[in-house]
Amino acid sequence: MQSGYRYEIVARSGRDFASEFEPEFSPKEMLEAGVFEGKYLNDCRDEFPESWFKKAKISDTADPSLNYFKIKSRQSLQEWRRKDWIIEPDPRGWFQWYCRYYQGRRIEEVDGAQIKRWKGFARHAGQIKANCDPGDLECRPRQRQALLQWSWDPFI
Repeated sequence: MQSGYRYEIVARSGRDFASEFEPEFSPKEMLEAGVFEGKYLNDCRDEFPESWFKKAKISDTADPSLNYFKIKSRQSLQEWRRKDWIIEPDPRGWFQWYCRYYQGRRIEEVDGAQIKRWKGFARHAGQIKANCDPGDLECRPRQRQALLQWSWDPFI
C-alpha cells in the first residue's frame, strides 16, 4: 500500500502528545477491544509492535462480529478517499495516523489536522449522553463503536 515510506521517531512512544490530544485508548487497546470489523492495518502490521497484534481482533475480511459492539461501523477505504478524508502521508486514514503518532512520529501540519478531527468526534459522546440512559450500552451502538474507533470512551 505504501512502499518505501519512512519517518523519524521524535517523541517517546505513548507520550509527549499535544496538550489538547488525550485519547482514551492506545492502538493496542483499541485493536484488542475490537475495531474496524477486524480489517485494519492488514498490509502494514510490520510497521508496528508485534505486541499490538497478539490479542487483536483481526480478519482478512470485514467482520462486524469482531467489533466490541458487534455492529457494522466502518466505511470502505474507497469511501474515505471519495470523501477526501485521507490526509497524507497516512493512506489508511485516521487510525494509521494515530498509530504512527503514538509511536512518536510528529508532523506539525498533519498532526494538527488529525487532532482537530479527533476533537470534533466528541459530538458523538454528546449525542449518547443526550439520548441514552447512563450505562445503557445497547443505546446507540453504532455511535459507541465509532467513539471507540476514534479513541473516545464509548462506555459513557
